[in-house]
Amino acid sequence: MAAQEARALVVALALGCGAATAPPPAAAGGADASLSAATAWLWSRQAADGGWHSETYGLLRSGQSLTAFVLDALRQVPAEVYRPAERARARAEAFLAGRVDADGALGRADPSLEDYPNYATALGLRCLGGSAVHGGLAPRMEACLRRQQFWEKLGWVPADAPYGGWGMGGPTRVPPEPGHVDLSMTRHVLEGLAAAGARPGDPAFRRAAAFLHRCRNPDGGFSFSPVVEDANKAGRDGDRFRSYGTATADGLLSLLASGVAPSDPAAAAATVWLIRHHRSDRVPGFPEGSGSGWDLGMVHYYRAAAARAFRAAGVEEAPRGADWRADLARAIAADLRPDGSLANPSFLMKEDDPLVATAFAVQALVAARR
Repeated sequence: MAAQEARALVVALALGCGAATAPPPAAAGGADASLSAATAWLWSRQAADGGWHSETYGLLRSGQSLTAFVLDALRQVPAEVYRPAERARARAEAFLAGRVDADGALGRADPSLEDYPNYATALGLRCLGGSAVHGGLAPRMEACLRRQQFWEKLGWVPADAPYGGWGMGGPTRVPPEPGHVDLSMTRHVLEGLAAAGARPGDPAFRRAAAFLHRCRNPDGGFSFSPVVEDANKAGRDGDRFRSYGTATADGLLSLLASGVAPSDPAAAAATVWLIRHHRSDRVPGFPEGSGSGWDLGMVHYYRAAAARAFRAAGVEEAPRGADWRADLARAIAADLRPDGSLANPSFLMKEDDPLVATAFAVQALVAARR
């Protein structure tokens, strides 16, 4: 689709520790009922130390990245749907603040088992940046993320595949070994920097544009990584990696976080791709019968990312003629367990951990509210 047509389409669219101080409205129904139930379940799983700890995955047991992820989802829930006890939120923030190291990184408390440091730090920055008590940590965390970008100061040049992106974190990477670099990690750091006050034209955003361009496909969609070929879960389409739903939602959110307008040709084309291919039961973009399992294994991630992307881009119908908000709410309600949690039968994206799947559901339902 031509850029002009794409822009036109976008323009046409627009307890204890976790107990609530007041119960959710009894009259709540539909999507808000699911959101209230999922939110209540997550708060009920807050540990005595203020964090959330996986009982499924050892890597997430420290709670550093998982607490930042869960708290970032919960803090978006409107008070009229669920209002947690102030002490519960304060204890969660204190858990994160107490694990930010001298370099500003979260997720490195145990050097022998780093817990997704860039991801944890970016989400932690979103959670702590506005905190009256812990907001002073934000500049240090922001500086840490900026140092982790692949750029000239670390020896990388614009012609290098990882240039402008972010990897897992930890020790800074210099050529020729970038380690794992992908669009999801890059998106979360860009969103963290934007939440910290970075504005369009920021040097980190300008450099990130090179990485985002490498992930873009001629069809308007995005692939996942120009660095780690096997990470492109939908495989190849000719000589390029195939566009698929999670990567395209990440790509659009990355563009918007870095200050690109929804009407920009790249953002508009990504929006059109998502509108055309969207579905709530699985991740779109995988060939029929591919058998990889990824289309179902990261469906909760996709729902959350797509909902946020549609909301940010002003999309009301996806696919055309369909109410994506209502479809999403129905799909999540069908997956909701009696206790308010969700879990993916697949382990591929760690969504079999109910803390992970339920937090994604909360993100999706919040973004889908009108």
